[in-house]
Amino acid sequence: MTKVRTPFILVNFKTYSEATGRNAVRLAEIAERISLETEVCIGLAPQFVDIVSISSTVSIPVFAQHIDPIAAGSFTGHILPEAVREAGAIGTLINHSERRLKLVDIDTTVRRARESGLLSVVCANNAIVGSAAAALNPNMIAVEPPELIGTGIPVSKAKPEVVSGTVDQVKRINPDVVILCGAGITRGEDVAAALRLGTEGILVASGIVKAKEPYEVLMEFAESVT
Repeated sequence: MTKVRTPFILVNFKTYSEATGRNAVRLAEIAERISLETEVCIGLAPQFVDIVSISSTVSIPVFAQHIDPIAAGSFTGHILPEAVREAGAIGTLINHSERRLKLVDIDTTVRRARESGLLSVVCANNAIVGSAAAALNPNMIAVEPPELIGTGIPVSKAKPEVVSGTVDQVKRINPDVVILCGAGITRGEDVAAALRLGTEGILVASGIVKAKEPYEVLMEFAESVT
C-alpha cells in the first residue's frame, strides 16, 4: 500500500475543535515528529477542509473521513473521490459508525476509491459486517463496536472476542486485507493488546485528539508497537 506500512496508527480528527484549522496542522506536525522519531507509520484523517493544509505541511499519510460513490458532474454537496486525491489524501475511511452506509454503497465506494487511486479503510462493528466488507476487497478493515467509541473502554479488553473473531473470519475470506482495531483506545497497553489479538494497527480518535498531552500519548502508542 502506497506510503502505508504496518503496524499502522490512523488518527481520526473527526470534527473536534482541537483538530480543526491551525489546531489540525499542529497535531499533524506532532504526529509526523513521532513517526520520524519512532519509524512507526502514522496516518491522519482530518476534516475535508484541512486536507490540503495538512498534506502540504507533513509527509505522513493523509486520509479523508468519507467519500461519495460519484463521478464528476452534477452532485452538489457530495465528496468526489478524485477531488480528495487531488487535495493530497492517499486514502479514505468508509462506513464509519458516524457515517454509516448500506452494503451496496460500501461496495460502490470501495470501487470508486480504487478507481481514483485511494486506499480504502472500511469500518465494521462486528465479524459479520467485517466479513461482508472483506469480500469487497478493501485495503483495510477497522473493527469498531460503536457502543465503545469515545468511552475510554478499549474493545481489545471489553470485547476481545469481537476483535479476534473478526480477524479469523476476515482473513479466511481475504487474507490480504489489513485489519485495524478501534474504539476506546487510550493507552499504549490497549494498542499492544489489539496487536496481540491479530490486528495490524489501530484507528483512534479522542484518545489522541482530546488528550491533554497528545505528544506523550501518541508517543506511548507508537512505542507500544515497536
